[in-house]
Amino acid sequence: MAWPELKAAVANCTACPLSKSRTQSVFGIGDEHAEWLLVGEAPGAEEDARGEPFVGQAGRLLDNMLASIGLTRGDNIYIANVLKCRPPRNRNPEAYEVAQCSPHLMRQIELIQPKLILAMGRFAVQALLDTDASIASLRGKRHRYRGVPLVVTYHPAYLLRNLPDKAKAWEDLCFARRVMADLKSGQGGN
Repeated sequence: MAWPELKAAVANCTACPLSKSRTQSVFGIGDEHAEWLLVGEAPGAEEDARGEPFVGQAGRLLDNMLASIGLTRGDNIYIANVLKCRPPRNRNPEAYEVAQCSPHLMRQIELIQPKLILAMGRFAVQALLDTDASIASLRGKRHRYRGVPLVVTYHPAYLLRNLPDKAKAWEDLCFARRVMADLKSGQGGN
């Protein structure tokens, strides 16, 4: 599936009950040939209304986080979620919902061919690394998703509720920036 077919498939997806309660699917946004791929968990109410990931307060925090390491949304960055539809009342994604929606994200990754994936939040980490390990135990290490380096961090919405962990997220962003620099300099080994 190329981009147009994948976008249509997501927009018309009825594989799980979330399709019945969504306003619209939230496909993803940004540079379709980006080096950086940011993966979140699921759309919230504002994302569902606008059809764009990471808007509202969490989106503003994400934009500030990116700016802190010299990046700008849409400029060599693609942003997507594991789930393309909002769970009711912003509840956590169910395993079967992740299983139904993950192939869409996997195809996005194949099409983008990013140099680095930043997995933000527990459900993004679990979907991409197939693990139940905590974010705390996975931070600060270079992981791989199908050969692509992957860095784990907290979701911006979590950081809004847990302010002390913002410093840890800053460390993760700095680590991701170093990983990308190593990749660009040809020192991208494990």
